[in-house]
Amino acid sequence: MLTKDSGLNLEAVNAISRQICWLIDGGIEVLFVSSGAMAAGIKRLGLPKRPDEIPKRQATAAVGQAGLMREYEKSFERYDKKVAQLLLTSDDLSNRKRYLNARNTLHTLLSWGVVPIINENDTVSVEEIKFGDNDSLSAMITLLMDADILINLTDIDGLYTKDPRTNPDAELIPVVSAIGKRIEKLAGDIPGALGIGGMLTKIKAARKVTAAGIPMIIAQGVKPDILVNLFSGKEHGTFFVPKKEKLRNRKCWIGFNLKPRGLIRIDDGAARAVLRGGKSLLPSGIVAVEGDFKVGAAVEFRNGNSEVLGTGLVNYSSADIRKIMGLQTRKIKDCLGYKPYDEVIHRDNLAITGEV
Repeated sequence: MLTKDSGLNLEAVNAISRQICWLIDGGIEVLFVSSGAMAAGIKRLGLPKRPDEIPKRQATAAVGQAGLMREYEKSFERYDKKVAQLLLTSDDLSNRKRYLNARNTLHTLLSWGVVPIINENDTVSVEEIKFGDNDSLSAMITLLMDADILINLTDIDGLYTKDPRTNPDAELIPVVSAIGKRIEKLAGDIPGALGIGGMLTKIKAARKVTAAGIPMIIAQGVKPDILVNLFSGKEHGTFFVPKKEKLRNRKCWIGFNLKPRGLIRIDDGAARAVLRGGKSLLPSGIVAVEGDFKVGAAVEFRNGNSEVLGTGLVNYSSADIRKIMGLQTRKIKDCLGYKPYDEVIHRDNLAITGEV
């Protein structure tokens, strides 16, 4: 949406900037995750195409980021607004201290009336620490700041039953109440010019924020006054319905920012207790352990159908869990010689991210 063959789409940059200023003047705080650095860098350097090698991509993004921010500064200055640049990697948000520092910085900027413009730090991101796309980054920022809504503006009206660019009979899906395999399949069939991963990365972002109790909208960003219309109550795009119960900030961090170091499989009884009963995960419900991890590690847990239910911080190492899985809590000490906890994952350290 923000790019075209010749580089940045300055008309789109100016239009989005104007609408964000309208929102701010109406008393709404806005966090802005923007793409465009690579396109700006390609134009500025006179490159024929996006480089293939990672160092060249990172260098191109470094050049482009300066140009991108310069255009935003000019656009927002027309409406007496200041902007700030934040470049982040997933490593920044998986470290609890840096996560909180980023959160505090963003809160301070908003309190000053400054518009935070956020992008992935392409100049240092490599496979292990990259968000992978701005869809994922926008979801992480939404969760970081406990935002009220995520609006994902792109070059398509929303989620369709088919790719509308090749299927005239494709129909827009106005509301998605739950993101299951059917929705992911629809999204997977709409690749291409929508960016890395196409529509599927947007659906994955929607899964994250709605699981945390935050709604999301996918809409076409080049429609005139799209943000103004959305915030005036007009229906556009696809609305993703959030879960009724919001995840606390710390549980969002556990569930969506930490990279799981292993996997615990649980039986149906344990799944019901955790998902619907609000219980901790006990050793009696564990049927298998995968991977090697230490006490305090983030570990994913799944049901018998291999569906991801959530992530938690474990009280026992993988070696000890293998010894006590299937046992009643009263037998832990007999098995290990000690019992620091009844729970393998305490409820307070457990984030449910799957369907309840």
